[in-house]
Amino acid sequence: MEFYPHLLSDIHTRIRQAQTKATFAANAELIALYWDIGRLIHERQQQQGWSAAVIPKLSRDIRNELPEIKGFSERNMGRMKAFYQAYSTETSILPQAVAKLPEATLLQSVPWGHHAILLEKVKSLDTRLWYMRQTVQNGWSRDVLGLMIKSLLHERQGEAVSNFDRTLPDPISDLAQQTLKDPYIFDFLTMTAHFNERELETELVRHLEKFLLELGAGFAFVGRQFHFDIAEKDFYIDLLFYHLRLRSFVVIDLKKGEFKPEYAGKMNFYCAAVDDLLKHPTDQPTIGLILCQTKDRVIAEYALRNVHTPIGVSEYELTRALPANLQGSLPSIESIEAELSNQNHT
Repeated sequence: MEFYPHLLSDIHTRIRQAQTKATFAANAELIALYWDIGRLIHERQQQQGWSAAVIPKLSRDIRNELPEIKGFSERNMGRMKAFYQAYSTETSILPQAVAKLPEATLLQSVPWGHHAILLEKVKSLDTRLWYMRQTVQNGWSRDVLGLMIKSLLHERQGEAVSNFDRTLPDPISDLAQQTLKDPYIFDFLTMTAHFNERELETELVRHLEKFLLELGAGFAFVGRQFHFDIAEKDFYIDLLFYHLRLRSFVVIDLKKGEFKPEYAGKMNFYCAAVDDLLKHPTDQPTIGLILCQTKDRVIAEYALRNVHTPIGVSEYELTRALPANLQGSLPSIESIEAELSNQNHT
């Protein structure tokens, strides 16, 4: 029985692989079915001039004739029609000759519940496809997908100021750039306006799961206030992570207020220490990320121009500001008070 553990491990791996393939195949078949049902409803409505009332009638009759089959509520069948209409020309799943297109494969890889969220919350086709790719790559649940859409991740991903194109080899430089965001949204924190950097660090670690979710897939937490003894002096890194896809340590330095050029020099020192004392020979160079409340993009670019250590600079927000086009539409305190006063007098 000397090799029994290896046999058990091999069988376990094959079972998992088969389960994954079966799940993918079942999902692909379901997505193709729903698309085709949506096509049938749409085409019959166009040909026969049927109104939207056909959908509740179909839903009711299907559930009466096939009570054991789930997923054919009026709402879900309406989604099937919307699904077909959204992807009927650009990324047709059927017929099978077209199903080999990359977009069709992507559509069939995303669970139906995720498609429902995307159809409801994301109007742009390109943006929907972007979120589909992220869902497949990162294994997002529906709740996580909803959070990412709400925080406008597609507008923030890869927007940090950095010198990666000069300090990291291809394709690591592109991957590192896409790993960082600007700004980072820490709306899961409840802090007063007078917080300090140590309090921010403490709260981020206390909400580590949500912090890691905002950082993105691949980040593994190494330590807080990570200690180095250099030349008989003590130095502490705010937050230290290891990124599994980049195969590099990531040093995060938290700053309250605006970015200052001298922060780049301090981060350069920290990254050099990690490279010398922690980095494995097979690791990529350590990456620094300076998080500030505000930054001037030009100043940040100048600060990093002649630095040979890969460093990114991003902002962070504790709450998302209202879009400018909505701010003016909100009632003022005075108008609310006047409205209440009028109601009290009637």
